[in-house]
Amino acid sequence: MSFTLSDYILGSALAVFIYMTVIFIIALVKKDNSVVDIAWGIGFILVALLTFFLEGGFEVRHILVTALVVIWGMRLVAHIFIRNRGRGEDFRYAQWRREWGKWFLLRSFFQIFMLQGLLMLIIAYPVMLVSYSQETGISFLDAAGFILWLLGFFFEAGGDYQLARFKRDPGNKGKIMKYGLWKYTRHPNYFGETAMWWGVFLIALSVWAGWTAIISPLLITVLLLKVSGVTMLEKKYVGNREFEEYARRTGAFFPWFPKKA
Repeated sequence: MSFTLSDYILGSALAVFIYMTVIFIIALVKKDNSVVDIAWGIGFILVALLTFFLEGGFEVRHILVTALVVIWGMRLVAHIFIRNRGRGEDFRYAQWRREWGKWFLLRSFFQIFMLQGLLMLIIAYPVMLVSYSQETGISFLDAAGFILWLLGFFFEAGGDYQLARFKRDPGNKGKIMKYGLWKYTRHPNYFGETAMWWGVFLIALSVWAGWTAIISPLLITVLLLKVSGVTMLEKKYVGNREFEEYARRTGAFFPWFPKKA
């Protein structure tokens, strides 16, 4: 049976809709919308495996992209699960729970779960393109994308590990993490995640209509820089003198050597 690209997209959309609805129900039972953060990585794995096995082409590029998404997703899920364990609902969701009042259930379903499902589909679009593609072999773009993905994985996983170790030390409570990778960028994990999706995009450029996949890394870059990442997180540190000094010397996103004092 031969599937079209539309079949890949619609099949993924249906799977994500069902998946996010189930996660919404779990969040209702637990009274904790933070579960959606753990569900984020699993959703990408779901799309990657679904599209990978849809026709069973199993070309090298298909295997590569699927493996990269599964590795990224599994690490992210494990990291967020360990980080959130025993902490209760994240401050963002708790605030919305208070602000939305009687509209909480409806707005949660659409503005948190369905919205994240839609974003997931858009960001995963290059994965669908690669799985649908008929091109064989490996190109320079595949190699470049893989190297960029590795760089991103190093920054995201390394940054998360360093921050978690920093927070485990009671003596660091209330202090700002500015060591290791955090010395070169205030958000190595966000930079790393963005770099990984730009890497997947480079791989997708080797296939038919691959250029259309640019919507994926552009979206994740905007989200992490301007919406749910850097901007939202740094609001917590307004007026914090240690953070303001750190921000003066260290770039918010792209890694670079810190400015001299």
